[in-house]
Amino acid sequence: MSRANLYKTAAYVTAFSVAEKFFGFVYRIVLSRTLGSEGMGLYQTALSVFAVLATAASSGIPLTVSRLITKYRAKNNPNAQQSVVSAALVCALGFSAPIFALLYFGHSWFDFLFSDPRCMAVLLVLLPSLTFNSVYSVIRGVLWGNKQFVPYCVIDLIEELCMIGAGVLLVVRMTDVFDGAQRVAAAVAFSYFVSFALAAIWYFAKGGRLKNPRRQFKPLLASALPLTGMRTSNALINSAVSLLLPARLIAAGMTSSEAMSEIGVAMGMSMPILAIPATLIGSLALVMVPELAENFFRGQHRKLKSNIEKALKITALIACLLIPPMFVLGEDIGQLLFSSKQSGQIIRNSCVLLLPTSLAMISTSILNSLGYEKQTCLYFFIGAAATLACIWFLPQFCGVYALMFGTAASAVITMALNLRLIGKKSKEKACFAKHTCLSALSILPAVLFGSLLRNLLASFLPAAAAAILCGAVMLAAEALFLFALDLAQPHWLKVLVRRS
Repeated sequence: MSRANLYKTAAYVTAFSVAEKFFGFVYRIVLSRTLGSEGMGLYQTALSVFAVLATAASSGIPLTVSRLITKYRAKNNPNAQQSVVSAALVCALGFSAPIFALLYFGHSWFDFLFSDPRCMAVLLVLLPSLTFNSVYSVIRGVLWGNKQFVPYCVIDLIEELCMIGAGVLLVVRMTDVFDGAQRVAAAVAFSYFVSFALAAIWYFAKGGRLKNPRRQFKPLLASALPLTGMRTSNALINSAVSLLLPARLIAAGMTSSEAMSEIGVAMGMSMPILAIPATLIGSLALVMVPELAENFFRGQHRKLKSNIEKALKITALIACLLIPPMFVLGEDIGQLLFSSKQSGQIIRNSCVLLLPTSLAMISTSILNSLGYEKQTCLYFFIGAAATLACIWFLPQFCGVYALMFGTAASAVITMALNLRLIGKKSKEKACFAKHTCLSALSILPAVLFGSLLRNLLASFLPAAAAAILCGAVMLAAEALFLFALDLAQPHWLKVLVRRS
């Protein structure tokens, strides 16, 4: 992929991803106001269990299929590519179909999972989509490996829009919150069926075929199992955190109601805002991973070095560009979106986490694309242990901020280990430390400028208008400052506006 096409593709993927996340955010607001806290609680609890099942069923497959297809394409072996797809389908269905049957027909054996039996009924509505999602994950890997990013993004966006459209149409007819939670779950199942159907049609319409999978099971499972184990463990650890943190807050002296309120503010309001960079970095990883894998398998070490540098530098820029507005406008964001001053304070005080968490995320993707899934899995568990230790010991000293310290500890450990391994395994060393340090130093003048601007605008504009204008001016000023320091390159913007 040429540099121009790389920037252009990354921009398109980012645009689709931002649109998808925006629609999902609006939908979440609609659901919370329609279902209420009780209905949302039923839906989210069932969805959290379904997420663990979906992660265990197929989370390692897309990246593994993508990497193997890239490998065999580099060797000009189309039969092996189609065998990989067949092997992945067998593995995905071999797990998801029995789990679906076991839970759907023997759900009474698992009622102990939920304190409220209504959650099981909601989960049963979601379960059929487990198989749809597993099959789609395989074809997603095919699209990814073949660098067919536009259909990949279009199908994901259609899935999101189908879920939102079906959810709104169904939930307005609900009779009570339990019925509403089931209807929202049905909308999710419908959207997964749509994405499965569209992906299958696309694959076979473009000449995709299935070949004997026997020789591909070993390389597929050797790569996918560590990834699946890591991501399933991540889902389980997130569930453990949601159970452990309130217990430790109560042990630190809070009442049960106070503990749940603190968690709701931190995890339900602040963390989604702090996760915004993950959307942009996920788009970058989507484009870069098959490119890195191809460089690796073709032995193109100079291109590999250049692309690793590019991924790390752009990631650092994204984080350093977003930290100052979140610090300056954190409280305004909390008040405007959630009517919560505490949420805004957490955003402001925790936004510095964006840099290590972003670098940890992209460096993990880089290593996975090069075949180091086992090492990233080990690093994940080391970081997770640090998170759990913080949540166990720190609530008595800093309350719900124990979650933020745990997130920071995990990110810093994972980032350091990942970057060390990248440097150790690269035949040509990627140079990004100076660029990252200069980008981080640019945060200080941006925060100072933003604070002065916010105070000025707040003196004669309403709060919402002042915050929006301040944020827009800050981002523009930061971008110009980074361009002036030669830390950012506007190539992808030029490509977007250039005529084909």
